[in-house]
Amino acid sequence: MTRPTRITDPSYELMDDHEGRSIIYRQHGFPCPLVRWHFHKEYELHLLVATSGKVFVGDYIGNFNPGSLFLTGPNLPHNWISQMQSGQSVNKRDMLVNFTDELFDQGHQVFSELRSLAPLLERARYGIEFRCAQTIAQASLSMQRIADSQGISRLGHFLILMESLAACEDYQLLSGTAVAQDADEHAVERTNRAVDYIFAHYARELSLEEVAAYLGMKPTYFSRVFKQATGRCFVEFVNRLRISKSCELLADGDRPVTDVCFESGFNNISNFNRRFQQLKGMTPSHYRRLATQRLSS
Repeated sequence: MTRPTRITDPSYELMDDHEGRSIIYRQHGFPCPLVRWHFHKEYELHLLVATSGKVFVGDYIGNFNPGSLFLTGPNLPHNWISQMQSGQSVNKRDMLVNFTDELFDQGHQVFSELRSLAPLLERARYGIEFRCAQTIAQASLSMQRIADSQGISRLGHFLILMESLAACEDYQLLSGTAVAQDADEHAVERTNRAVDYIFAHYARELSLEEVAAYLGMKPTYFSRVFKQATGRCFVEFVNRLRISKSCELLADGDRPVTDVCFESGFNNISNFNRRFQQLKGMTPSHYRRLATQRLSS
């Protein structure tokens, strides 16, 4: 039985290791102190090379697997939570590159070719998942070249990678809203304490009043703050998390749809079917057939 690792309180991540470099390359395993709900002023190009689990980007909730490739914009909260057996660990789960707006704001004044990346960077403010297998394969090679190089060579590999991502047409925008550049750390922390609590308890009946009480807030005030910070009202956020879980269960097994409904946190099959249709544009049974076809192809 696997279980998701708990989401920690979100925080602002200050990257003080630029040391005059245009980009920062890092890689790490899981668990790791860097794996937490956080935001920072830098863009983040993030390649998962091991494990599967849940990805949170802004108000988006989805799944990741080895080979998943994401680009997040400045101050957009994000986290990748691996679903592993308790006590398990991996030495290398993530390869990531961070860079700031200044790299391109100043760079395109000298190198006009960099202006072609502007649409990609604008999309990144909502978070992007790249879906093209060829693009992801090329990105994996480029990330390794970035890891193995320094100086101008590293920057060159990075720019080649960015050019290929800008040309990729098979992608998904993730968050429904972009986060303001002056994101408030306290507001993100408070809201995502709620997200932490919701993630731990969404599989049972969970009310707005219960989460507000957990935070020591009045329900009406919590409702307003939560929607302002996440772009979703409380009920919609919880339903999206439950539907994400149901998609995982439908794709991974052959248990009856009714069992999937209750295990995902819904207590009414009619409501489950209606919400699933609204969010996925198909019935749970149809989704399972498509997922089975993808796995067998």
